[in-house]
Amino acid sequence: MKILILGSGVIGTTAAYYLAKAGHSVTVVDRQSGPALETSYANAGEVSPGYSEPWAGPGVPLKAIKWMLMHHSPLVVWPMLDPSMWRWGASMLRNCTEQRYAVNKGRMVRLAEYSRDCLRELRADTGIAYEQRTQGTLQLFRTQKQLDGTEKDIEVLRQFGVPFELLDRPGYVKVEPALDLVKEKFVGALRLPGDETGDCFKFTQNLAKMAEALGVEFRFGVNIQGLACDGTRITGVRTDAGELVADRYVMALGSYSPLLLRPVGIRIPVYPVKGYSITLPITDARYAPESTIMDETHKVAVTRLGERIRVGGTAELAGYSLSLREARRKTLDHVVTDLFPRGGDLSQATFWTGLRPMTPDGTPVIGATPYDNLFLSTGHGTLGWTMAAGSGRLLADLLSGRTPDIDPQGLDMARYARGFAGPRTH
Repeated sequence: MKILILGSGVIGTTAAYYLAKAGHSVTVVDRQSGPALETSYANAGEVSPGYSEPWAGPGVPLKAIKWMLMHHSPLVVWPMLDPSMWRWGASMLRNCTEQRYAVNKGRMVRLAEYSRDCLRELRADTGIAYEQRTQGTLQLFRTQKQLDGTEKDIEVLRQFGVPFELLDRPGYVKVEPALDLVKEKFVGALRLPGDETGDCFKFTQNLAKMAEALGVEFRFGVNIQGLACDGTRITGVRTDAGELVADRYVMALGSYSPLLLRPVGIRIPVYPVKGYSITLPITDARYAPESTIMDETHKVAVTRLGERIRVGGTAELAGYSLSLREARRKTLDHVVTDLFPRGGDLSQATFWTGLRPMTPDGTPVIGATPYDNLFLSTGHGTLGWTMAAGSGRLLADLLSGRTPDIDPQGLDMARYARGFAGPRTH
């Protein structure tokens, strides 16, 4: 079967690899000059199934107000006359109940745990290298209230058999020795030993080469203009290089997916949530992180990537703006110097931003659409790197008519009851 994938980020590239392994003829098209040059380029580096949770949860609306009032705020909202943003926000608020939080987190952990297992298998099969580490994630709490608030998350971790450890100060310093310098700032930590880290950009670049060896064709520098349909099927993809035709189509364009889906009548609540990162060289490994540390107060992750430190986080609702805002950098600078004051050289840091494709319930949208030859893999939010391998393999199974290894229930667009209005008529 001939399959055309729109998007060569980590989601599109992993889908291409698994579909090629399943015996399909695969073409990937992207406007960039190579794979993983947008949102997958410089993310926080976490492969964190244990930390997979929806942003929408009990108490989040009140927390959001407090976050926006903080000096180093983890959340910034730029008021805009954008109906999509306000609908997305209203839907997120509706998901801030204990019942919906439990359902959404369960779906996310199910996919993320599976994805981590797929990544390990992929690594064993191919030997792919991407500066990976398998030393877990450490979530640091500055207050006893934050530490006590982990109970509901721990219930879900137990439900899905995800290993975890609650650590006191000596415990987390043993795992991350460099924190000994600042241990008085934190009351405790939640460690997720099954989590991993790695450079998403290097992974995607290397996997694209392996996909090419399997026969996948990557067409870069091609601008996608729209989908053509006849009411029941997608008949082609309009590009500045002409119309591209296949038997099946996969939408993996992250935050840009809804813009192409809307003209053919598909409405999914995926909205760009802007994130930032800095990357700085390590100056003294003794005072640098061993793996990933998540500062719960600032919602910022600090990750070891080879001889570099990646600091990623903050959430900004600003539409499709890619401007680099200095205030966001100051937050990242503050966190890395607060946790690892002797670890890296901030004067050599590079500053980056990307658009995370977020759904209001946190769960990505993977699977079939009302068009019988169009499939989606988008809306992974902050967890695209965590969920990439599992999403790619799940999608390959669905397109190949195989029974997936995990239950796909609740992952496709069917959970949005009004998600299809039919193609526009002119």
